[in-house]
Amino acid sequence: MIKIYGIKNCDTLKKTLKWFDAQNADYQFIDYKKEAPTQALAQQFLAAHPWETVINKRGTTWRKLDDETKNSMTETKAVDLMLEQPSIIKRPIVVSNDTIIVGFDEAAFQKLI
Repeated sequence: MIKIYGIKNCDTLKKTLKWFDAQNADYQFIDYKKEAPTQALAQQFLAAHPWETVINKRGTTWRKLDDETKNSMTETKAVDLMLEQPSIIKRPIVVSNDTIIVGFDEAAFQKLI
């Protein structure tokens, strides 16, 4: 089963869901606002990709962080931040078996279905 993680009102997430719907793909959408990520899930994301990929450094949540927090970011601190503020996680994150895709990547999505 393909799992798509994100926030419902995110434009990139909407584009992703629309793409999977057009492919008639079977997936489950998990909204961070309704079901916050667990520590295990955050660690799973970071085991597959560096925190610089998983954390959305272009978003408002990142920009609101103080410089000390930004400059001292580590994988452990990234997990804590993802649990405290799920909006900081880049969207979407698509998980299928051992494959974890961060962001909209149509070619990578195609390989999943």
